[in-house]
Amino acid sequence: MNETYINEQHQKIIDLVNQKRLKEALALLERFLSDGILWDLYNQLEQIRTSYNYMLQYMRLNVPDPDRKKLYRKLLIDTMEIADRTRVERMSLSSTYLYYSTKNHITHSHTIKHTSAELESYTENLAVANLYNSADTENLNEIRLKHEEAYHTLFLIVWTNSAWNLQEENEANELLHSLLIPLNDVCLFISAVTFSLIECFDLRKFLYLFDAYNHNAVEINQRALIGIALIIHLYAERLSLYPEITERLACLNENDSFGKELNYLYIQLLLCRETEKIEKRMREEIIPEMMRNVKNLQFKSDFEEPDEEKEDHNPDWKNILKQTGLDERMREINDLQMEGADVHMATFSTLKTYPFFKNISNWFYPFDKQHSEVVKEIKTQKNHIITDIIFQTAFFCDSDKYSICFTMKNIPPEQREAMTDPLSDEQDIDEFNKKRDALIPEERTKLSESISSRYLHNLYRFFKLYPRRHEFRDILGESIELHKYSLLANILNKPEFLLKIGDYYFRKGYSIKATEIYTDIIIQTGGNAELFQKIGYCEQKKKEYARAIDAYLKADMLQSENLWTNRRLASCYRMIKSYEKALKYYHKVEMLQQDDPNLVFYIGSCYAGLEQYNEALNYFYKFELSDSDHLKAWRAIGWCSFVIGKNGQAEKYYNKLLEKKPILLDFLNAGHVAWSMKQTKKAVELYSKAIEQCENKKEFLEWFAKDKPVLIKQGIDEDEIGLMLDLL
Repeated sequence: MNETYINEQHQKIIDLVNQKRLKEALALLERFLSDGILWDLYNQLEQIRTSYNYMLQYMRLNVPDPDRKKLYRKLLIDTMEIADRTRVERMSLSSTYLYYSTKNHITHSHTIKHTSAELESYTENLAVANLYNSADTENLNEIRLKHEEAYHTLFLIVWTNSAWNLQEENEANELLHSLLIPLNDVCLFISAVTFSLIECFDLRKFLYLFDAYNHNAVEINQRALIGIALIIHLYAERLSLYPEITERLACLNENDSFGKELNYLYIQLLLCRETEKIEKRMREEIIPEMMRNVKNLQFKSDFEEPDEEKEDHNPDWKNILKQTGLDERMREINDLQMEGADVHMATFSTLKTYPFFKNISNWFYPFDKQHSEVVKEIKTQKNHIITDIIFQTAFFCDSDKYSICFTMKNIPPEQREAMTDPLSDEQDIDEFNKKRDALIPEERTKLSESISSRYLHNLYRFFKLYPRRHEFRDILGESIELHKYSLLANILNKPEFLLKIGDYYFRKGYSIKATEIYTDIIIQTGGNAELFQKIGYCEQKKKEYARAIDAYLKADMLQSENLWTNRRLASCYRMIKSYEKALKYYHKVEMLQQDDPNLVFYIGSCYAGLEQYNEALNYFYKFELSDSDHLKAWRAIGWCSFVIGKNGQAEKYYNKLLEKKPILLDFLNAGHVAWSMKQTKKAVELYSKAIEQCENKKEFLEWFAKDKPVLIKQGIDEDEIGLMLDLL
């Protein structure tokens, strides 16, 4: 069996079970086990089949069975678990993926308990070595390397173990609550559990993540929460079969903080899908533009200032920043960073080729100043300042901190000293720390949010940049809709949480998804004017004007005479050519915004649409007097003048347009005017220029045909129209 066939068969079985088509699933599973190698699994399958046949027989005989639902659920679960184990066993024989090759080579002597003991001894060994002989770098390095080998082995043990037994579960719980194992090692352990679940579902491991979420250390509980969310996304239908999971979630939901943290994480997961767009913009637009603008900056100084000690900043600096657009770009980056967006992927995507990143566990290990590779870099630094700054900053994820640290090796020593010299004094370092802390004032109050965002950035880099990334399902690149899963309905399907999700989609321009969620909120609460306004706006963006009008009218009922709503209603009515209704709302807006040039133009357009051209001209004249788009005004005045027979005035305005940058319609309409004024030769010239603006003559003829009724009304003989077209 090849890998594709194995995965397809496994997925078919799981799909049948989820659809409650157990008889078909069992038949397919039997064929999946047909070669007779996995006798233990085949015997378990026979037990399930026998139990299911008895259950069906009792049902046929109408025998009461109070435990029927419980037994049926167990049979469904057992079938999926056998399918999982069969898939793993089959893949172990045929796949070259890292997971299976590692699983085949892991020895049984490596256990969680044994490796935990090595991790517990690390802190003590390091402390003793530093106490007795801190200068013995060789011994210290040996201790560090032994520790790194231990936590890497632990990661592989947990990751490749498809199903824990009771003893392994107990050993994992002891590790979680150990006071001697470093926090970073426990964090890595949680990542290993998560990735093991991604490969193959295991109830014991999943419930373990719930235990880890209750851990006091925020670094641990946030990793566990992310693991819970990702596994629910992967196995949503399946998990609803386990009452233990439903109970644990219900228990967590009793604490309001769980729902808030999960909802925030949900938004961060959605934000991960924006990273590729952000990366592209950073690489192709923002960074190049900032680099260009920096080169053009010319900071000014007032050398005639009598008070040489005056520290006032030059006000021209802000003007220069605005003129170059630097302030806008910096603000844009800062806003993205504050909402948890990954703005550093473009910068660090090329810095993941160091040997450190060939080891899978290192992608998830928190940044550690005691890591042997980091210690090597610290030795080359002056006062360890750079490493301290990297370690303490909240803006870089662990993976990027390692990249920065290793990149420092490639910087010549004299340049590194130049970077740290300004911070060489203790006083300067303290001042730097104060300024750094000022940049992240919410960091102390949003610790869990910051940690979860950075860990997601670690995961994103792994899924996108790890050398063997194609062997892993890119979960963060998938459409994740946690609020739609029945398992989380009681937690996330609340108006206050849905509103945050809906507003996220709204801000990012996902109109369809935003509308769906806002509608759910309205079903639950009855809605308010703002919700209906947002739904209307989304529908308008989709050009669903009738639906947009319906939503805006509901908003108007809840909050009458709202300027924004009235303007939107007018715009939508205008787009569907319901000009009388559009004018009704435009005039309401006009009472409050008389001097708005765009409003004046739209009102004129509505009157023109109603063929009330004299009234339209009054508004277009007013629009012409404003400082707005004169070309737009001239086109409108020219056309209205033409259709009411003011050819001289029409000619005047079209001549103005032809002297500027005329478009196809300018030549076409100017030709109409010339023809109506018996200037046939000029009309032919103008029509010919209009044709030059078209891709072909067919396009010109389509435009011309639209104006045929107007030409006839202006005295052009219908028979001569054909003659004119043949002249061209």
